[in-house]
Amino acid sequence: MIKRISLLVLTITLFTSCVSKKLYTEMEDKYANAKKENRNLSEEVDELYKRNSSLSNNLDRLQSSYDSAIAERDKLQSDYAAAKTNLENLKASYNALEENSSAAIAKNSQKNRELLAQLEAKEQALATENERLKTLKQELESRSQRVAELENVIASKDAEMNKLKDAISKALTNFEGKGLTVEQRNGKVYISMENKLLFESGSWYVGTQGKQAVKQLGSVLAENPEISVLIEGHTDNVPYNGNAQLSGNWDLSAKRATSIVNILRENAAINPENLTAAGRGEYAPIATNDTAEGRAKNRRIEVILTPKLDEISRLLNEI
Repeated sequence: MIKRISLLVLTITLFTSCVSKKLYTEMEDKYANAKKENRNLSEEVDELYKRNSSLSNNLDRLQSSYDSAIAERDKLQSDYAAAKTNLENLKASYNALEENSSAAIAKNSQKNRELLAQLEAKEQALATENERLKTLKQELESRSQRVAELENVIASKDAEMNKLKDAISKALTNFEGKGLTVEQRNGKVYISMENKLLFESGSWYVGTQGKQAVKQLGSVLAENPEISVLIEGHTDNVPYNGNAQLSGNWDLSAKRATSIVNILRENAAINPENLTAAGRGEYAPIATNDTAEGRAKNRRIEVILTPKLDEISRLLNEI
């Protein structure tokens, strides 16, 4: 056992001594770019959900405006009917008074003219309001159709991600109870693998069992080329005292995420452009670091699967 450990230390020392500062700097740059891309993608998803919520609110306001216009039209129609009845009554009074008083006739004639003018104005207002109502209804129907289409696309994406989650759960069923969980939330699929399934303490080399789990995951991802794959490495808050070339837990988490990416890239059917590796160190715990059990949960790899949002973005731009 001691000979094997000595040989491993010697191998790591020889390997790390061959890594140039330029290569290390390039890895840091890639990690920074990956982190930025992941943050941008997360912000884009959040923005899409906000825009969808805002669109629903605008649709509600448009519906309210439409209802108000209906009420205004009905009032104009009622006023028009009342004015018409009043005109008919005045005409009847005019006929009755025509023989008795020329002054009364003149006065009644003036009222008739005024009432006719009012009636014409109300007819014009009613026609204008009906035209506005027609335009408003068309706009409401158009936006409602686009919102319905957007909701259908979102529902379809959710159904696809749920189907993907089920496929991954089935592919990784042999690893249940070994620190692996699969769940769907916020339109994404999250696969969490504790380090006990993947790595030895302080190492970023994936063991036989962990490599098998990652390859089985890769077989499902290969059948879903429209999915973006983010691999995040996480550690507990215990300071790292292993390889001298690593600055700490953050470097270790990035190394571990990159190891998972390299295994997935062995599957030629997976597009490397869909893969992103990122290290998050100890800064995104899912449990307390005050207990051994909590620290074990925090030492993990999370694979986050996100659907392509091009179609949703197109629909939002059209609305």
